[in-house]
Amino acid sequence: MALHCTRACRRYLLHLAQDNVEFRLPEIKALLSLRGQPFRPAEDFKEKSPFWLLDSLSEEDVRSIMIRTVCAKSVFELWGHGRTHSELQTSLLRYPPEDMAPFLQQDSTYKINVYTFNKTLEFKDRIKKIDALEFLPFQGKVNLKNPDYIFCLLEDYGTDPNNIPDEPFHVYFGRWIADGQRDLIRSHSVKKRHFIGNTSMDAGLSFIMANHARVKDHDLVFDPFVGTGSLLVACSHFGAYVCGTDIDYNTIHGIGKSSRKNQKWRGPDENIRANLRQYGLEQFYMDVLVSDASKTIWREGKLFDAIVTDPPYGIRESTRRTGSQKEIIKPPEDFCGESHVPVSMAYHLSDIFSDLLKFAARYLVMGGRLVYWLPVYRPEYREEMIPLHPCLTLISNCEQTLSSHTSRRLITMEKTKELEYGAEESHRNLWKGLKDSDDLALLHDSRYCPYQGHNAFREKYFSGITKRNGRDEAKTQMKEDD
Repeated sequence: MALHCTRACRRYLLHLAQDNVEFRLPEIKALLSLRGQPFRPAEDFKEKSPFWLLDSLSEEDVRSIMIRTVCAKSVFELWGHGRTHSELQTSLLRYPPEDMAPFLQQDSTYKINVYTFNKTLEFKDRIKKIDALEFLPFQGKVNLKNPDYIFCLLEDYGTDPNNIPDEPFHVYFGRWIADGQRDLIRSHSVKKRHFIGNTSMDAGLSFIMANHARVKDHDLVFDPFVGTGSLLVACSHFGAYVCGTDIDYNTIHGIGKSSRKNQKWRGPDENIRANLRQYGLEQFYMDVLVSDASKTIWREGKLFDAIVTDPPYGIRESTRRTGSQKEIIKPPEDFCGESHVPVSMAYHLSDIFSDLLKFAARYLVMGGRLVYWLPVYRPEYREEMIPLHPCLTLISNCEQTLSSHTSRRLITMEKTKELEYGAEESHRNLWKGLKDSDDLALLHDSRYCPYQGHNAFREKYFSGITKRNGRDEAKTQMKEDD
C-alpha cells in the first residue's frame, strides 16, 4: 500500500459528512470540474463511505474543493493506510522520506489528532494510539494550540451504530490540508435570516444547489421562483450576480403577513435585498421582479450562466399563473378604459417543468446548468418521470426523502446543445407560438413529453397524510379501549 507520487500530484483522503449522502458525489464532481479535473477515486471506492481516496490531484485542486464544499468536512494528504495498524505502519514506512521531510523539520511544530468514525475512544486510548506512531521521524516540537502542521490518525468503524466492531475496518494517517465550509450551514441558518417565508430553502441545501450549478465569480444566476431569495444568497456567496422573479407580489415587495412566530406583519425592511445585505453581499444583487414564469419577459439571447430554483409543488405554496377563465374579448383600438388584470389560474406541475426546461434551453449559455427540485410520489417513481429536453443533458439526480411516500429529487442538467431554429422562423416570434426544430422534437419524441402524473402530486401527498393520521387515530382508540 505504498503511496508513490510527485509533490504536484498526490493521493488525498476526503472525510465527508454523513448527511445529504446522495448529494455528495455530484457536488465534489462539480467542484473538480471547475478546475478541469475529473473525479478519480481509488479502486475500492464506496459512495456511502465517510472516507474517499482521491488520486491524481494537486494540493491546489483539493483546496479549491474545500473553500466551497458543505458536504465534506476535511481533506488530508494521505501518507499511509491499511486494514490494521500493522498494515498502516508498513504503508507509512514505505512512504518516501523526502516527501515527509519538509513537514518534520526540527524548527517546526506539530500536533497529532485521533478521529474515530462511529466509535468514541477514551482519552488514554487516544494517547496510546499516538504513542504507537513514534516510529515516524518527527523532529519538531509538539504545539497543541497553534502548530505549524496538523496530522491525523483516522479510524473507520463502519456506519452501523448498532454493530460497532472492536477493531476498525480501516485506518488512515495523513497531513491535514483544509476543512470544508460546514460552518456556512450554521451562519446562514434560516432561523437567523432577516427575511423568510413558508418555503425558504435550508441553508445547507442552498449551498449544495449552488455547487451543483458550478456557480462562480461574475456569473449571472437566475431564479424564476425566487420566493424569499435563499438561493440568491447562496449563489452570491460564491461571487455571482443574482436576479429572480416570482408571481407573488407580496413576497417580492416584502409586505403582508409574516412567517415568523409571534409576528403578525412583515417589517419595513424585510425583503430579498435585505437578506443579501445581512451577509455583506448586496453588491451582487441585481433585482427581483413580479413576473409569471409561464410568460417570459426576457429578450432573446444567452443571458444566464446558471438557473437555480425550487418550483412550487402546491403544498405550502400554490402553483399558479396569470390568465383568464373567461373568454378574452379584444377591446377596440380606440378603447381608453382601464387595462384588464388577468385572474390567477392553476399552473400544472407538468407544465411548470416543461416551461422551465424550455426556458433553460433558450436562455442558458452553452455549458450553463439548470438545478431544480422535482417532487415525486415514491411508490410510483421511475426514471422516465424526469423531464428531458434535447438541448439539456442530465448530470445528476439526487433524492431527499420527505416522508414514507413522498420525496423530492434535486435535478442537475447542463446545456450541451444550442436550439436549432427553422429557416422561416424569426427570432422575435419564437416564444409566441411558432416552433423551432427542437420544440418539434419535444412534440414528436415520447422521451420529451411532459409526465402528467406530476400533476397529482398534491393529492397523493395529502392522501398519504390522511391515511397516516387515520392509522394514528385507530391506534390511539385501541389503546383507550384497552
